Amino acid sequence: MNGTVNILGIETSCDETAAAVVVDGRVVRSSVVASQVKLHEKYGGVVPEIASRAHLEKIYPVINEAIEQAQISADDIDAVAVACQPGLTVALIVGVTAAKTLSLFWEKPLIAIDHLHAHLQSAVMAEENVQLPAVALIVSGGHTSLYDYRSPLEPKLLGSTIDDAAGEAFDKVATILKLPYPGGPSIEKTAQKGRPDAIEFPRSLLGKGSLDFSFSGIKTAVLYYCRGQDMKGRDRVAAMTQKQIADIAASFQTAVVDVLVEKTRRAAELIGAKTVLLGGGVAANSCLRKSLQQMCDSARPARKLLIAPKQYCTDNAVMVASLAYHKFKAELFTDLMLEPCAHSR
Repeated sequence: MNGTVNILGIETSCDETAAAVVVDGRVVRSSVVASQVKLHEKYGGVVPEIASRAHLEKIYPVINEAIEQAQISADDIDAVAVACQPGLTVALIVGVTAAKTLSLFWEKPLIAIDHLHAHLQSAVMAEENVQLPAVALIVSGGHTSLYDYRSPLEPKLLGSTIDDAAGEAFDKVATILKLPYPGGPSIEKTAQKGRPDAIEFPRSLLGKGSLDFSFSGIKTAVLYYCRGQDMKGRDRVAAMTQKQIADIAASFQTAVVDVLVEKTRRAAELIGAKTVLLGGGVAANSCLRKSLQQMCDSARPARKLLIAPKQYCTDNAVMVASLAYHKFKAELFTDLMLEPCAHSR
């Protein structure tokens, strides 16, 4: 297929209602994101029913704004792409329904996108020639996964979380420490004033060759540290100094980052990776970025690290439309029977 390709991307997998227009998989003509942080912060996490209602309210205004910002019309759009898995089903269904409706009404091809593969795409979107093979680490609130990346269309899953994802652990520990939601940025900010070696929290590596992740143990370790083994010290955090809380945050963050980096190193050595990719909400964490860079630099030969730009680390539709370009070229379209799925198929 020749000529310029304009793709409208739609993303509603969790608590961000997003739409974007991307040209040829690289040029971002528009990106609109309606955040729901204020709706969920008092609960310390995403409430599916609230997220779904907010998506219903925002989806078409967000899509219209994305098209207006791109200064194009529906006639100029070559395909409609939507994240259909994994995620909250009640949230995904809003974006999928909107995408199918527009595909039918505009008579445009429909492209189904895996949300995690889109996060991976955000790390390579600006790179013309990625040195392959690459290992990709996707770290977000609901997912922590490693992939063998050899093409945009065929990432192979190497390992994933067996319980809490890293981002979920950040949110839960932030709640324990009475820090604001979302937990990731709060933990990172607080950790800057603490000692990363103040407390020896456990690093769960799940065996010598495992590429899976587990963060429930460290979350529980922080809980016991703050409240005691008998869980009776519920007011202990309130009595802590800011320095004590900062030490806990810094020690927790370091323990999580150590696991993420070690697992990525294992995966890189396993497949002989020349490049390491990093995407997802937790990819914005400066400690993780620095530690992964050090790991890549120390390898022989050194590996190149490609990280998603911070504005595309959290959920967005640019990554959806960018990945859809590659599917468009391969004519990998779906039909109007497309249904959302909570897990990757």
